[in-house]
Amino acid sequence: MKIATWNINGIKARIDTLQEWLKQAEPDVAVLQEIKSQDEGFPRTAFEDLGYNVETHGQKSFNGVAILSKRPMEDVTRGLPGDSDDEQARWIEATVCGDESAVRLGGLYLPNGNPTPGPKYDYKLAWMERLHARAADLLATEEPVILLGDYNVIPQPEDAAKPEVWAEDALYLPETRAAFRRLMAQGWTDAVRAFTPSGERFTFWDYQAGAWQKNNGIRIDHLLLSPQAADRVTSVGIDRDVRDWEKPSDHVPVWCEISI
Repeated sequence: MKIATWNINGIKARIDTLQEWLKQAEPDVAVLQEIKSQDEGFPRTAFEDLGYNVETHGQKSFNGVAILSKRPMEDVTRGLPGDSDDEQARWIEATVCGDESAVRLGGLYLPNGNPTPGPKYDYKLAWMERLHARAADLLATEEPVILLGDYNVIPQPEDAAKPEVWAEDALYLPETRAAFRRLMAQGWTDAVRAFTPSGERFTFWDYQAGAWQKNNGIRIDHLLLSPQAADRVTSVGIDRDVRDWEKPSDHVPVWCEISI
């Protein structure tokens, strides 16, 4: 089963690009972030016509996550537990059924947190604490689980072409990276770091200042694997070339293949 994550940066602006990538890459599951669409406005039929089941958790103009799956989905839930007042659409969870077993997916769009200091950064760190708690519960099931999406976290210096530029940014502040390390310490495997060669692993290039042309990128889109999922992964990849397509997102798809 091929499972991918992609911050699409607006489903309506990128619908043709997404359809073309789905046809070429043929993922069984695509977990999307920043759909920027309410559930009722999501162009479901464009993807149902390609054979995908569609589950969304959206809001008007901002945020929003979705799962497109050629396989059956069960137990779909929306919203990260831990704060009943949080109205931002940043988390969707589902079990995707494979040929022999199933995998639980947590699709996430972690808050950016800028500017810092301030309430947006406080929200980011609080959201990461809630993610930590939910991740622990999912690990306790001892089932294959993948937490995937746009984490808005640059884990290590080698995950940025120019780490010094990000020194004061919410994506790279020491508190952000420490919170990510605490999450990893639960027992998750960073799929890209574990299964792809060192070097260029970037997943995001800003639209400004020729970042793509200069390869001034960062790695902020991650797939974290539970031990039971990591044991089943056969390959991992980054579809870097998609950033060069017409009307691209500033992110590119990241995927893994897993025997389920």
